[in-house]
Amino acid sequence: MRTRMIIAMVPSLLFGAAGANAHAFLDHANPRVGNAVRTAPREVTLWFTQDLEPAFSTVAVTDAAGARVDSGKASVGPGDRKVLHIGVKSLVPGTYKVSWRVLSVDTHTTEGTFSFRVGE
Repeated sequence: MRTRMIIAMVPSLLFGAAGANAHAFLDHANPRVGNAVRTAPREVTLWFTQDLEPAFSTVAVTDAAGARVDSGKASVGPGDRKVLHIGVKSLVPGTYKVSWRVLSVDTHTTEGTFSFRVGE
């Protein structure tokens, strides 16, 4: 009887722990991570694996010299709280770095960077 009870509890312990440790990780982005685009984007959009807390989620886009080329104001949503947008200035051909830091609704912070290239 005790063995059956332990076996019955194992899945809930495993899956419950996995859900509790989930964080908002970058799922994909536009422009795509590491991609080269011919036409400069007007905004950078990032999709995450969990809903974000808008007040504590940021993104910055910088050029090769480290100067910011974004609008300075990132926004979450509006229809999907897993999506973070930021407008960018007119981008000239070159490589750009996207740095993000987000707080998910599970109260965990994650951050990361990636680059994309404008031009051939």
